[in-house]
Amino acid sequence: MTDTDAGTRTDTEITAELIRALLREQHPDLADRPVRLGARGWDNQVWRLGDELAVRLPWATGSAEELLRKEHAWLPVLAPGLPLPVPVPQRFGEPSDRFPRAWIVTTWVPGEPADRAPVTRGAEAAERLAAFLTALHRPAPAGAPTGRGRGGPLAEVAEGVEQGIAAAAEMALIPDPDAVRAVFADALAAPEWDGPPHWIHGDLHAANVVTADGALRGVIDFGDLCAGDPACDLAAAWSLLPDGFAAPCLAAYRPAPDPATLRRARGWAVWRALGGLLVGEAGVRGRPGGKPTWGPPARAALRRLLAARHTG
Repeated sequence: MTDTDAGTRTDTEITAELIRALLREQHPDLADRPVRLGARGWDNQVWRLGDELAVRLPWATGSAEELLRKEHAWLPVLAPGLPLPVPVPQRFGEPSDRFPRAWIVTTWVPGEPADRAPVTRGAEAAERLAAFLTALHRPAPAGAPTGRGRGGPLAEVAEGVEQGIAAAAEMALIPDPDAVRAVFADALAAPEWDGPPHWIHGDLHAANVVTADGALRGVIDFGDLCAGDPACDLAAAWSLLPDGFAAPCLAAYRPAPDPATLRRARGWAVWRALGGLLVGEAGVRGRPGGKPTWGPPARAALRRLLAARHTG
């Protein structure tokens, strides 16, 4: 999650008082719980509601409300089978005169986002991430949502990757642009996913997992949950884990990914790292300054990918 520009924000100021008023109108049994700001994200603001719940309200981007509705519909179905805590929707808030967009109440997942508190217990985290992805990556039913530029063929993001490499090179954010291009080109040349669409998180980067004491403790922000190629999520092995632990994670994942899937996963990891680098250290779409905490994990992911290109 990251701050977004004022030009796309909701006209309604989101405050603790507003949230209490919304709860009194639609969920009065929750209205007396303490309310405090948790985070201002790319699409939503998250406010703590007591110790165990959170209120998520869309404050930016036109798709934010749609993503919340998707989470509310699908995540309660998937959550019981997942081995890590996730923010399970509990209540739904309808648009009203007081706040014109839908909002939800979810469980609160304790921990600190990994862009601020990176994973350091690599072996444990590799096992936990592999177990989480193994549990999530199941064939999705008919009617499952499709992705927003993720989980499909890598060719769909190839132009954006090249633009990202060029922008990052111009700003001297990557030392060897051609090496990055080579990793993505190899991924792009890999056979496409030919299995049934699987459930994927779709946005597994450092700000969307939480840690405590260096351990992976939970996965948050399922707004990009969709059906697609599991390689999109397997990119997290390079994005989230310390040096040397991508291979153990991928070895523990079941079913064991074939070579083509691993190649595509590296391509998705390049795509995600470039986005994190540009948001974190350069700002994008007129957002000056970006999100500084996104830069270091993106740089680390690219470094790992380049180091592994000859070793697999």
